[in-house]
Parts: sequence; structure tokens; C-alpha cells
Amino acid sequence: MPSLPDNTVEHLLARAGHLKSEGQYEEALVLLEQIISRNPQHVVALEEVADNELSLGHYDRADTAAQRVLGIDPKSFAAHYVRGFVASHREEWEVSIESLKVANKLEQNHPEILRCLGWSLFSVGRTLEGVVTLERALNLDEENPLILCDLGVVYLKLKDFGKSKALLERAIDIDPKNERAEECLEMVRRIERHAVAEER
Repeated sequence: MPSLPDNTVEHLLARAGHLKSEGQYEEALVLLEQIISRNPQHVVALEEVADNELSLGHYDRADTAAQRVLGIDPKSFAAHYVRGFVASHREEWEVSIESLKVANKLEQNHPEILRCLGWSLFSVGRTLEGVVTLERALNLDEENPLILCDLGVVYLKLKDFGKSKALLERAIDIDPKNERAEECLEMVRRIERHAVAEER
């Protein structure tokens, strides 16, 4: 079967990108599969498959797509990021750090890569490095509720309750449906109430 012409591929990629931005990941994947069935080595389409699968929480499928990309283009920062994210989700921290560091080298100052890298570094016990990396991510994208939430959780674990509370409140202001931020903020308030009660 002949490969799709470039203009058709561009059109399908654009439509898939629009669907992804609307949160319609399954629909985007249908269009991307049309490209890959005819152009199996198409790196951008495969990267997009990995990203959409990640958004759906299909971590094994996202990882498989990312590995396919790296077999064609070892310098795909997107594929290294996906592999690092999946490893982080599986709590394979060292694998995650390795992949995310490669992604960060290939695509510097990318807030999402830095967010995941910072979280993995912190989770493996490299506290200072983790906090600095997350703070860098936040400096690059100050209104990102995911970064605010991760940093809020980190400061909660470090018992810096004031900083934690401020970050989590900002995350909720931006994304009022952020359940993780709500839960963590409630935990900070409980700890504060407990501390006040003990002082009395």
C-alpha cells in the first residue's frame, strides 16, 4: 500500500492536534492510526500517538509508541519524555530520571519535562535538586496547576506549610476542579489546626 501524500498527512496531523487540544484523545488516535498504517515510520505521528495514549492513562501503549519512535529517531525529546513519565508513574525513579535528563538535554527549558524530572529527583531522595528543578519549571510556567500542585506537595513533605498552602491555593484558583490540590490543601489545614491545638 503506497504511503499517504504529504498534504494528506499534514491535514490529518492538524486535525488530530485540534482534537487533542479539545481533550478528544481517542478520536485523535483514530486519525493518527490512518497515517501510521500507511507511513509506519512517521515520527511525528508516532510521537502524537504516544502523547495521546499518555493522556488516556494507557501507559504501556504510550511506552510502546515511544520506543518505536526512538528506534527511528533516538533524538526525539518527546519520546524520551513519555518514557520518563511512564517510568515515574511506575515509581521506577532512576529509569525516569535517566530518560527525562535526556529529554531535557534535547529540549531545554521545557516546563513539563522539568516538572516530571523534579518530581522524580525529589522522590528518589535528591531533595535539593528536585526542589530546584521544580522551581525552575514554575519560573518558566507560573500559571501551571500541575507544577504548582507538585511543588505544593513537595513543600508539604518538607513541612514548609506556609509555602505549601500558598502554592496549593494558587493551583486551585487556576484549576478549581484539581482534586489532588484540594486533598493536599486540606491536609495542610489539618496539620495547622493540630499544631495550633497543641500550642494551647
